[in-house]
Amino acid sequence: QVQSVESGGGLVQSGGSLRLSCVASGTTFSSETWAWFRQGPGKEREFVAAISWSGESTFYSDAVKGRFTISRDNAKNAVYLQMNSLEPEDTAVYYCISVRPRHYDPSEYYDWGQGTQVTVSS
Repeated sequence: QVQSVESGGGLVQSGGSLRLSCVASGTTFSSETWAWFRQGPGKEREFVAAISWSGESTFYSDAVKGRFTISRDNAKNAVYLQMNSLEPEDTAVYYCISVRPRHYDPSEYYDWGQGTQVTVSS
């Protein structure tokens, strides 16, 4: 059974930074594309960023491009999200999950973890 545990969220002021971590188990992590999604209050879950199995290719939503950086460590079954220049609009629960390459519609997936809460104050 695939399990992902997200951590690193918290409360930060606008303009601040946070680094999220996700550790996966029960999966062939090093051969998979992994992604971060988020769900803000009263909003649908949305794609944030993805990284290929090798880490050589990354993809970002327009909302976070230039501010967030996704990375991974296959030796640790871990994927990270460095978030800089945070804005109140980034407030959400953040989730990581294994995805099919270039398939970033959250409705295609159901094996979500608990997520980690990020709150950005103005």
